[in-house]
Amino acid sequence: MSLLDGCATTNSGVQSESQQAPYIEEEMETQKEVCGEKEFKNEQLLSLEERWGIRVLSIRQSANGYMLDFRYRVLDPEKAFLLMNRKEKPYLIDQASGAKFMVPSAPKVGPLRQTSVKPTPNRNYFIIFANPGKYVKPGNKVTVVIGEFRAENLVVE
Repeated sequence: MSLLDGCATTNSGVQSESQQAPYIEEEMETQKEVCGEKEFKNEQLLSLEERWGIRVLSIRQSANGYMLDFRYRVLDPEKAFLLMNRKEKPYLIDQASGAKFMVPSAPKVGPLRQTSVKPTPNRNYFIIFANPGKYVKPGNKVTVVIGEFRAENLVVE
């Protein structure tokens, strides 16, 4: 499931094209009312694409809940270059408590994140955040921060 998925709607009846247009317009208005927060989130994620050249794909628990896996796709390598800077230390904030979670650094492997001198367009990248004690649970809202970059209101899957 992508973070940009809209609310589910169904249309079980088969209608001709002339009958569908009013139905679709009504459905879209109903969807906006029911999914107001979802619409705001989509706008926020689209602005991340425009400003930073990336598309947020997901943030999920991994390693039996002891890690949080943040995935994103590079759309514009020039804009996304700032996120790949090794000097920038990414962290994750649990919005409910304000707790910060860092990227662990293994002795032989280094920080559990991908960096690149030149990001590749249409390639997925990851950052792994520590989640000691399984503190952040699915459904929690989090913010990912990398230097000036902030992706807010991401829901952990």
